[in-house]
Amino acid sequence: MTRQKILITGASSGLGEEMARRFAAMGRDLALCARRVDRLEAVRDELRTSAPGITVAIAPLDVTDHDAVVRVFSELRDELGGLDRVIVNAGLGKGAKIGTGKAAANLATAQTNFVGALSQAEAALEIFRAQKFGHLVLVSSVSASRGLPGSKAAYSASKAGVSALGEALDIELSGTKIVVTTLLPGYIATDMSAGAGDTGPLLATLDEGVSAMVSAIEKESTRVPLPGLKWRGIDAALRFLPTEVTRRFA
Repeated sequence: MTRQKILITGASSGLGEEMARRFAAMGRDLALCARRVDRLEAVRDELRTSAPGITVAIAPLDVTDHDAVVRVFSELRDELGGLDRVIVNAGLGKGAKIGTGKAAANLATAQTNFVGALSQAEAALEIFRAQKFGHLVLVSSVSASRGLPGSKAAYSASKAGVSALGEALDIELSGTKIVVTTLLPGYIATDMSAGAGDTGPLLATLDEGVSAMVSAIEKESTRVPLPGLKWRGIDAALRFLPTEVTRRFA
């Protein structure tokens, strides 16, 4: 089926903003959430100009506030006249070496990336279970495949939680009309990846990365490292090679 009514969190910049553009070009109706209202309004106005036939609803949202997540998802569902797909994309890339007195960055990352994702899954699946169909998309990371040291430890741990959540829900909902997709992006050029220091030949452009993400979402694949075969290989190496080997790449 065509997932016509799509909710995207973290839609004010980066991957979420670019996914919104791609789905708008496909003629999909969109509900966009983020903390930065001014950026959401700019994205909404842009999409209404580029795709005047679609509906674009927006709402400010902090995904670490569970009551707000439930309320906003419900309100946006009503504004769009239903929800076919929810893309759990909001994330944080802060981090510091654990035990160096900078716990606030690591705790904020864990709270946003995992607890926030769980909160969004709760709200989305409450809607999907009631209507007996839907597509839940969780944006994890290839870093979920093996714990990363140093400043990325909390980030990789939080994304491992997202991946495990996606796997559990996929198993639970198998045989129903509720589909779960977990995306594991590698290095994709965004403001967040730049802040995390992701550089080098493995860094994909935003266009390349989001093209792969949208393709996997539309296929409703189960678990997808991306973009390209190189990240599937890296994911397999991180998951299955002995620690004695993978620690050399840290």
